[in-house]
Amino acid sequence: QVQLAESGGGLVQAGGSLRLSCAASGRTFSMHAMGWFRQAPGKEREFVAAITWSGGSSYYADSVKGRFTISGDNAKNTVNLQMNSLKPEDTAVYYCAAGDYGPGYLNYGMEYWGKGTLVTVSS
Repeated sequence: QVQLAESGGGLVQAGGSLRLSCAASGRTFSMHAMGWFRQAPGKEREFVAAITWSGGSSYYADSVKGRFTISGDNAKNTVNLQMNSLKPEDTAVYYCAAGDYGPGYLNYGMEYWGKGTLVTVSS
């Protein structure tokens, strides 16, 4: 099993920035990618960004491209999400995830999930 712990959520005004962090522990050798998902009130969970340890490739949802940046440290089993130019529609619970990255698979191939951290963007 892999345990994930997120931090860094909070309240910010539109146009502001937040940085989310996630640390993994446990059977981290089974992870090939880490990422972030979010779930807004009344909506389904959606993919935000992911980074693969092999090659360090990063992937983003169209809605956050150019505003969010994912970074990670394979050796430390950590991943961060720098969120800039935040909009009210970015308000959601953000979940850290780990596993494999595969857009065609359930949950983009992610197997492990954190408990989530709330990001609220006020207008």
